[in-house]
Amino acid sequence: MQKNLDEFTARGVHVLAVSVDPPEVTRRHAEKQGYTLHFLSDPKARVIRRYDLLHEGGGPKQADISRPAEFLLDPGGAIRWTNLTADFRVRLRAQEILKALDRLRAAARSDRRGSEP
Repeated sequence: MQKNLDEFTARGVHVLAVSVDPPEVTRRHAEKQGYTLHFLSDPKARVIRRYDLLHEGGGPKQADISRPAEFLLDPGGAIRWTNLTADFRVRLRAQEILKALDRLRAAARSDRRGSEP
């Protein structure tokens, strides 16, 4: 995601990563990796539970972790596209997410044209 952050930004997309790690761990990890995208530290898993992503005991030493997922939300917060993955090592490439975004936008333009009198 970081490598394609400029493409997301150019399309008006705000990339946000969510982690169950405490803020200081998340911050150190982001700095070490050189990430400039935004991270939300969610150690109580409130947001993670809201999106039904909690994998209880799935981490090292049976720690709770978040299942990997990617979401595209519209400006109102409605989920328009989702990719859920069982294996935290498997993620969609940013280009696949950008293609999904382009398909959603094309469909929205088509819907608007179809509803014109």
